[in-house]
Amino acid sequence: MAYVTVPKDLTRVKSKIVFGLTKRQLICFGGALLVGVPLYFLLRGRVTGSAAALIMVFAMLPGFLLALYERHGQPLEVVVWQIVQCCFIQPKERPYQTDNAYTALMRQHQMEKEVNAIVRKAKKRAACKAHPRRKAGNTGHHQQV
Repeated sequence: MAYVTVPKDLTRVKSKIVFGLTKRQLICFGGALLVGVPLYFLLRGRVTGSAAALIMVFAMLPGFLLALYERHGQPLEVVVWQIVQCCFIQPKERPYQTDNAYTALMRQHQMEKEVNAIVRKAKKRAACKAHPRRKAGNTGHHQQV
C-alpha cells in the first residue's frame, strides 16, 4: 500500500507554484536569467565562449544564492544583514544593563519627593508675600453674618 509522509511541523512546508519552485525561487531565477543570458550574448563575440559562459555563471550566482540559500529558516539577505550589523554597525562591546522595577520605583519616589519639596517652598513664598492692601486677618472672602 502506498503512503505519504506528512511532516509534523507544517510551518516549514512552502507552497510550490510551478515546477516545484516557490514564488521566491521563480522571481530570483527569472532575475538571474534576465541578467545572465543577455550578458552571455553580448560577451560571446568579444571573448571566448567558455569565458563568456563563466562570466554569465558568476553574474547569475547571486540570484541563485538568493533563491536557494537558507539558514535556520532565514533567507540569504537576512543572514547577510545580520552579519553586517554584527560586524560594522553595532558596537563591539555591549555591556549588560538592566532596569529593574525596584530601582525605577525608587527613582520615581525620589522625583516625587523633590517635586513636593519644590511645591512646599513655593507655597511658603506665596504665604510670606501677602497682598499689600490686604490686612493680615483679611482672607478676601465676605464676612458671614
